[in-house]
Amino acid sequence: MPEPRHGFDVVFLLGCAFRQVIDDLHRDLAARGYAEARPIHGFVLQAIGPQGATISELGRRLGVSKQAAAKTVRTLETAGYLSRHPGIDDGRVVLLRRTAHGDEMLALSARFFEARMREWRRVLGEERFDAMVETLAVIGGGTSLGDFPGWLNQ
Repeated sequence: MPEPRHGFDVVFLLGCAFRQVIDDLHRDLAARGYAEARPIHGFVLQAIGPQGATISELGRRLGVSKQAAAKTVRTLETAGYLSRHPGIDDGRVVLLRRTAHGDEMLALSARFFEARMREWRRVLGEERFDAMVETLAVIGGGTSLGDFPGWLNQ
């Protein structure tokens, strides 16, 4: 039977697993032509969603200030991941929309994550993998991101 771990060890292991997957994802994205992609970019593109969002909405969705959202938006716009459009009801409102380049990066990320989950399922076996996922959902409070993206930027 393995030696019991200290509380900080367990939390550290969770963080290391997250970091390993995200680092592997970004190596994969870089190899596919997305070298400028950063972990926060995926959160932002997801938060913008297929319908788009204003900078204020984006800030609220990410749990960051409007200024912080605007700074990240400029980076994503320069990289070609999103574009600005006049609002439908009010031309003074700027609507952010993902570009085809941004959608492709998200699609590549989704495929990477699915492949990684298949690998973990193979290594752990069906029962252990399912138990791990259920356990993480319980201890992590579900699947809502809340202000996680904003917390990552602190």
